Amino acid sequence: MTPAIDAAEKAGIEYRTHSYSHDPAADSYGLEAADKLQLEPAQVFKTLVVKLDGRQLVTAVLPVSCKLNLKRLAKAAGGKKAVMAEPAEVMRSSGYVLGGVSPLGQKRALPTVIHQSGRALARLYVSAGRRGLEIELNPDDLLCLTQGRWADVAD
Repeated sequence: MTPAIDAAEKAGIEYRTHSYSHDPAADSYGLEAADKLQLEPAQVFKTLVVKLDGRQLVTAVLPVSCKLNLKRLAKAAGGKKAVMAEPAEVMRSSGYVLGGVSPLGQKRALPTVIHQSGRALARLYVSAGRRGLEIELNPDDLLCLTQGRWADVAD
């Protein structure tokens, strides 16, 4: 069990976990997950942590096939400027290793913005808290568990 799975369990939502053998040489953790689980990349969402206005950390959740638009994220999160957070800061605030950062069960809950394309999906997949492990859940459950908001944050 990971904190992400514990959070889903505690909330009583319907979810499924999917594991695969992670290749340390993979170029992209998210695209590797989509490929190995034979899923469309638009269904698999990555979790990125950014620093808003030089002080506030924010979680962005978007399809692995998309690139984060920092300006759009800043606007959606109520700030002016966003930059990618330093890896050490991401691991310290989330409690997860890079490539296994989940939007669920983070050590320190962060404001969360989820790409609006997730709304149209019956199920989506996010990291379950370690490399090689994904959690499948209803997008509305993800929104509720993260207390997030929908926005177009991708290029």
